[in-house]
Amino acid sequence: MLWALRRYTTRRLNVLTDRLHTVPLMVLMPHGGCNARCLMCDIWKANAEARTLSVDQIRSLLPDLKRLGTERVVLSGGEALMHPNLFTMTQLLRDLGIRITLLSTGLSLERYADQVAEQMDEVTVSLDGTPALHDQIRNIPRAYERLAAGVRAVRSKSAKVRITGRTVVQRINFRALPEIIDTARAAGLDQISFLPVDASSQAFNRLVVWSDDRSQDVVIPAAELDDLHTVLEETLASHFGDFASGFVAESPAKWRNIGQYFSAIHRRAEFPKVNCNAPWVSAVIESDGAVRPCFFLPAYGSLEGGAVEAVLNAKAAIDYRKALDVEAEPTCQRCVCALSIGPGHPL
Repeated sequence: MLWALRRYTTRRLNVLTDRLHTVPLMVLMPHGGCNARCLMCDIWKANAEARTLSVDQIRSLLPDLKRLGTERVVLSGGEALMHPNLFTMTQLLRDLGIRITLLSTGLSLERYADQVAEQMDEVTVSLDGTPALHDQIRNIPRAYERLAAGVRAVRSKSAKVRITGRTVVQRINFRALPEIIDTARAAGLDQISFLPVDASSQAFNRLVVWSDDRSQDVVIPAAELDDLHTVLEETLASHFGDFASGFVAESPAKWRNIGQYFSAIHRRAEFPKVNCNAPWVSAVIESDGAVRPCFFLPAYGSLEGGAVEAVLNAKAAIDYRKALDVEAEPTCQRCVCALSIGPGHPL
């Protein structure tokens, strides 16, 4: 009861004061490289120069994570499993009682199944199509086969780890949405979620915002919008049970937002309304030490400048949150993965 009251009070104080009294969710990018070569992402293009967070950096974070009441750490990237000391890091976090979610391509999951089963509470793998389509988008031979083998391997070690999938909806795979749901079930996933491709930000190691020519590779073209809306509605009908059971994470309304998002890109609709409080309940620490409010907004500063709490609550960071209007900020308006954590919501 007291812990629940503290959670509610400190999260409310975050919003009321724009000072972060608690950071329930922390996203860490341990490794700046990736073992996939996805069409919609440029992270892999910088593998040769990829930075990594050190064990000492993670160890130095622990007092702040404890003081800030961090409940869950999400390991993102890049591919966290490429880090040579990842499980030393995660053990440090687990010793604090922090729950851990791993975001992964799934390509190395089988190799590290023992450690993943022991140290992760949840794994989310990227699943972008039927087996052949997934391999095409990932640009890696046998990518789906390796993902599915990894899921089976973790399952064989532990039934407690929740394993979900996430699909980036784009030009190449939108017609296969019903089959992707079937593929997720065949792979043994607990749930599958969908989000539109981001082609308008500098996230995912884009040195500059993609040009129209580059974004056309992944954005669903205006001439195919009617087809997209038809596929979305037909999938709702054919897989009604998967939506009703929650196997598909999106509600019908959020599912239809995928169509509205691509329509908005072509100025045929408004972007779906964003409900997000990420800068007030979470933070992202990149592999080079940069500390951001979320994946897409500018960095507050760097771990090189001090402890993470000091960066998050520096005057510039507080002023940034005070001035941030999520509904009016162009980056937020086009966001594909908004985060909303209620004051009493457990992680």
